[in-house]
Parts: sequence; C-alpha cells; structure tokens
Amino acid sequence: MEHLLEKADVRNLNTMSVLHNRVSNEVLKQQLMQETFKRTTISFYQYFPIQNPQEFRDYLYKNLSVMNAFGRIYVAKEGINAQMSVPENNFEEFKKFIHSIDGFQNLRLNIAVDDDGKSFWVLKVKVREKIVADGITDESFNMHTKGKYVNAKSMNEMLQNNDTIVVDMRNHYEYEVGHFENAIEIPSDTFKDQLNMAVDLLKGKAEDKNIVMYCTGGIRCEKASAWMLHKGFKNVYHLEGGIINYAQQIKKENLESKFIGKNFVFDNRLGERITDDVIAYCHQCGKPCDTHTNCKNEGCHLLFIQCEECASKYNHCCSVECLETLDMPLERQKQIRKGIDKGQNIFNKSKARLRPKLSELNRTL
Repeated sequence: MEHLLEKADVRNLNTMSVLHNRVSNEVLKQQLMQETFKRTTISFYQYFPIQNPQEFRDYLYKNLSVMNAFGRIYVAKEGINAQMSVPENNFEEFKKFIHSIDGFQNLRLNIAVDDDGKSFWVLKVKVREKIVADGITDESFNMHTKGKYVNAKSMNEMLQNNDTIVVDMRNHYEYEVGHFENAIEIPSDTFKDQLNMAVDLLKGKAEDKNIVMYCTGGIRCEKASAWMLHKGFKNVYHLEGGIINYAQQIKKENLESKFIGKNFVFDNRLGERITDDVIAYCHQCGKPCDTHTNCKNEGCHLLFIQCEECASKYNHCCSVECLETLDMPLERQKQIRKGIDKGQNIFNKSKARLRPKLSELNRTL
C-alpha cells in the first residue's frame, strides 16, 4: 500500500492537500466523454466496524484518486458502501489495493452488467452516520444475525416454491422498470420506510414461509434480512450480491433470468438492461418505455420515465410548465418551482394509488 501513497504524493499533490475535487462538474463530464480508454463500473459494500470513519475515508481518497478512479463512496462506523468507475488498465491495481485492506480479503466486487463506462465523472468519498439510511434507533439491533445467502440457481428454485415469498427492498421507481417474477413491492420512496412496512405486511401471515429479500447490489436486502430476523421472522434469506451479481451468474451458468426488465442503478446510466422486456410506461404519453431521465429544467430536475417522442416534444422536460421556463435564468426557474412537491425529485405514484396495492397484497398472503 505504501507505493500508492508515494504515487499520490507525486501525481496528485493538490488533491492530497484538500482531499476532495476542486474542478467543476461540467468540466469533469466533458473530460470523461473525451476519454479514449475503457472504464469498468463496479459496486461493493461491507458491514464491518470502522473505528475512525474520517481517517479511513481520507485513506481511501488518497489511494483511489491516483488510480483515476471515480465514484461515490459512503463510509460509516458500520461499514462501507461504494459504486465506482475504474480505468481498465488500473483495475488489477485497484483490486489489489481493495483486497489488501483488513476485512476486505474476500470482498465481492459486483461488475456492472450493461456498462458504457460513463457512470461517474468524479470521486466522492463521504462520511455518513449509516452506509444506507435505515431510520433504525433500536440499540439492540445488529448486523451479526442476518439472513442466509442465496445464489442465482437457488433463487430460481425458490421462486418456484409456493412456500416462498420474494420481497423487493428497492424504491417504487426501481421496481417499476424491472423486478423478479411474483415479487412483492413494498411501495415507498425510502428504504427506512420499507423496513417497517415489510414487517407490518408479513407479520402474522408469513412466519412459516421462506422470505427471500433482494435489492440492487445486496446492501439493502442484507440489512433488511437482519431486521426481519430481529422482528421475529425465522426463515429469512437474501440474494447474494443483489440483482447485479444475479445477472452475472445467470450469464455465466446459462440460467433462465427470473428477473424481468431493467435494473435501476444510481449513477449516470440510470439503468442496466437485464432482459429485453419493457414493463414500464412513459410517464407523459403512456407508451411502453423504461428510460429514466432527469427533467432538463434545473429548477425541477425531476426523475421520471420518458420515451424518445416525448423527449423531443418536451425538449427533455417533464411538463409544459418546465418547458416554458427552460430558457429563464436558473434562479427564476427555481423561484417558479418553489413550493411544488416533487416527491424527493422523483415521479411519485402517490400514496393514494399505493394503498389499494397494499390491500391487495394483504389479501393474497
């Protein structure tokens, strides 16, 4: 590890002194698009105790920045959560560094399924209270007791079992574009709301069944499985490495994909294709479409699904109102949009539409 720190001293003195990016996002995006080499998008996480998150954060930044690695990393006392983009020619060096960290020797690196290498354009390493916000205040809860892992083959087999309940622990807009066959949606904008919603939904109905939980890369469903066990459920499982690892396994083992559609990802790609099925619809015209985008009006920036025709018609805006204010100064755009509930800047199906869905789920369990 020492040679990496030496390289950092020589190649990135400015970065070493401030330990964060000082170049504008627009410049960095342009530089990314002009790159002639390939990048690999990966994600990983690990629940393990970190005594000094700030010190660990700085150590990661110093070493990863010299590899020209981009991405978003959260560090907390409970562990690490990372989504990254690494130049292919530095990938082996990156793996060697990550696996040299105590506790990371057998760390699984999830390689992106549908990758154009343009997922991130800057390196951000932040210290957080939790690596995934869960809202848990129960001091008796811990991550040591968690559900059993299932791989792709086991997942497919369990999906055929009538005594198995498959629970999607992602947000409603992720479920909308792709999910496992017969998976239960816990319709919410936040993971912390979903945890208790899942308990309330299954309590008294599923104690004698197998509960399999899944998410994008494994971090949310692993914590959810521990929470379900903490709340008294017995037969709890979670998909190892999430949808990303599942997709890689079915390709490698030539298995049928029981995940249908697109996997939403939290980077510039906004999704990776798992199967050719398009199960969502344009939020403006209702045509089959599963392409997420952000409203071009920076005063709005709503995340929504938009087809090519509507993108052209509305100039990549979510509404006529945003289109009409698009050429106004940014501060004026924000002033006009002020006070409008955008549902955490996400197209929200609204709780009024979600209540019947929960009632329907209760009847089927």
